[in-house]
Amino acid sequence: MSLDDATFDLLRPAEWLGGVIIASPHSGRCYPDWFLAETRLDMQNLRSSEDAFVDRLITPALDHGAVTLTSRVPRSVVDLNRAPDEMDPLVVSGAMPRVMSPRIMAGLGVIPRVVSQGRAIHDRPIAREEADQRIARLWHPYHQALSQLIDQAVASFGGAILIDMHSMPRDALAHLPRPRPDFVLGDRNGISASPRISAGVADAVTAEGFRLRRNSPFAGAYITAAYGKPRSNVHVVQLEMDRSLYMDERRIEPRADFDAFAERFTGIVARLARLRPDACDPAIAAE
Repeated sequence: MSLDDATFDLLRPAEWLGGVIIASPHSGRCYPDWFLAETRLDMQNLRSSEDAFVDRLITPALDHGAVTLTSRVPRSVVDLNRAPDEMDPLVVSGAMPRVMSPRIMAGLGVIPRVVSQGRAIHDRPIAREEADQRIARLWHPYHQALSQLIDQAVASFGGAILIDMHSMPRDALAHLPRPRPDFVLGDRNGISASPRISAGVADAVTAEGFRLRRNSPFAGAYITAAYGKPRSNVHVVQLEMDRSLYMDERRIEPRADFDAFAERFTGIVARLARLRPDACDPAIAAE
């Protein structure tokens, strides 16, 4: 795979059955040579910010009638789950964000300052022109494709359901009481998806015997906020899974039992693909 060819992979089933899109914006692993020449980090450290192997895990959705959308762009190059104007002035020279959000202050803006464990990506800020080029070349195509998919689902099925798949480091759960969750469902506390859709996602996870927590520590970021519009019958649920369930986090390699986990996860994906948008409310449609 190469960013010279395409910045994302959009795969369609033989028949799209119900407007479900399963996406992975953070599993990209195509590192451009120009980026590797700029960064101070080695590949192992860079890859620590990936949602590694999530793209592989969601592929069976195609067999169950859902569309998949996966990015090739590494998160350390451009973060597709941030607004294009979430620029960190410590990363981009001359950047003046409207709001210094907690994400920017943590070094996790649209062009990240750090990877996991706070390791700095660059020795010096990049020019604003370079930042704008990255966003135009690498951020916008994914979001244009996602917007078009949602529009197509609404036109064909009366609504859309986006499952925004992510993985979380095991350490991100260390502050939680035991037993810790295997998955965290984020719907912005009910804002980005209807209760029925969120319940359906929760049921898909727990039916496979996994522990689930809602909206803490992850309630959803830019994608849930930008696209989740339940009143327009567009529902977005972010689903985070514990990386240690299926991979060696230090080596960034699949665990020996990866295939067994993938089989269980396919059960989740099959149930997600069977979800359907809410029935259209004529009063809402007329607004």
